[in-house]
Amino acid sequence: MDIGELIQRGPCEWEIPMHGTMRVPAIVYGSEALVAAMDDKVKEQACNVATLPGIVRASFAMPDAHWGYGFPIGGVAAFDPDQDGIVSAGGVGFDVSCGVRCLLTGLPAEDIVAVQRPLADALFARIPAGVGSTGAIRLDAAQMDAMLAGGAQWAVERGWGIPADLARIEERGRMPGAEPARVSAMAKKRQRDEMGTLGSGNHYLEVQRVATIFDAPAAAAFGLREGDAVISIHCGSRGLGHQIGTEYLREMAIAAAGFGITLPDRELACAPIRSALGERYLGAMRAAINCALANRQILTHLTREVFADILPAARLALLYDVSHNTCKSETHFVDGTPRALYVHRKGATRALGPGHPDLPEALRTAGQPVLIGGSMGTGSYVLAGTTRSEALAFSSACHGAGRAMSRNQAASRWRGRKVVDDLAARGILVRSPSSRGIAEEAPGAYKDVSEVVDASDAAGLARKVARVEPLVCIKG
Repeated sequence: MDIGELIQRGPCEWEIPMHGTMRVPAIVYGSEALVAAMDDKVKEQACNVATLPGIVRASFAMPDAHWGYGFPIGGVAAFDPDQDGIVSAGGVGFDVSCGVRCLLTGLPAEDIVAVQRPLADALFARIPAGVGSTGAIRLDAAQMDAMLAGGAQWAVERGWGIPADLARIEERGRMPGAEPARVSAMAKKRQRDEMGTLGSGNHYLEVQRVATIFDAPAAAAFGLREGDAVISIHCGSRGLGHQIGTEYLREMAIAAAGFGITLPDRELACAPIRSALGERYLGAMRAAINCALANRQILTHLTREVFADILPAARLALLYDVSHNTCKSETHFVDGTPRALYVHRKGATRALGPGHPDLPEALRTAGQPVLIGGSMGTGSYVLAGTTRSEALAFSSACHGAGRAMSRNQAASRWRGRKVVDDLAARGILVRSPSSRGIAEEAPGAYKDVSEVVDASDAAGLARKVARVEPLVCIKG
């Protein structure tokens, strides 16, 4: 991206002024080096989003932004239903509610290292991973609808977790407004055998060491201690979410002209929030959020079972669970006035600041945990939401390192076996059913997560709390 065409508005904040049919400016967050390295397509897509009806304040791109489908991945945009605002399936993405949850083991990382190999093997044996992976759970039609309506609450009620988990999940583990009837038979069929599975791509389960603490009070509130082991689980709504995205994008693209919406890119297919189509999509999308929350809850239960066998002293309390690909109705202040807006976060994380009433009391003083995945060979971060983030980007932050090259480019450059061997030599054990999948997710295929996190911190989107490094990685 040509920095010369942007206006610097603050630390790690750059504006693309309104031009053409843009209704608002586009704002890109990142260091000069990160923004300059972004594909020109990020700029084009951010500007295209800024043309959509009802958009409020700006179209945003986070420091990890890269080219996506319609919206850039790392894109954030809010729409006002009272101003003909829209909802876009492309603004949510195909992997609805892909997200991360972090578990606290309460054990020093040395205890993990002592059983590292049998732990890696046991997790790989018990956690289904990979393309088309299926688990031991098979849902009939009634159970499917109950899961789509109930989310993690449904899973906990059936023994896959404990009630205390729910306070540490967005929406308390259940997204209101889900309508299982708006989810197609095909989407439900794809999910029937996929509950409690990681899937493929960049999804993972990692056992990690807390390497560095940056904010001691926030880390204490989060239960993070330097040298301790934590677990991160990254996955989403699997085949169901992908099918919902595919079907509604097609329908929205056909219907857009009838709503009087001119799309600069067909991939920006959308519908008015208050249209029948928009409401149907929101009902289905919320059901997919519940699917992802239930899926991560079941994976948590399976992980706890493995640890109970190998490291029974581990407590595996849930720190927090955040979603990345969503559209949520939220109240935000715009020019000092509270407004009910529909906030799209595609490859971006909600980052509520200290004192926000939607946070559990134990976390309220520190702000919302923001879980940032890196690569299996570098590290990940725990951040905390800031009060300032509300005024910057509707309480939003980055979600990961962001890809620096495509999966095909990565697969042509690295070999999975070599990646596994190199990481093992550094004390990181990787288990995956796919050698190509490992190559596609090679550490070098991603941006420097530390640079992304530093830019988020400098911009005020979220503040650094802790850095964690991988010990064991189960990859899809």
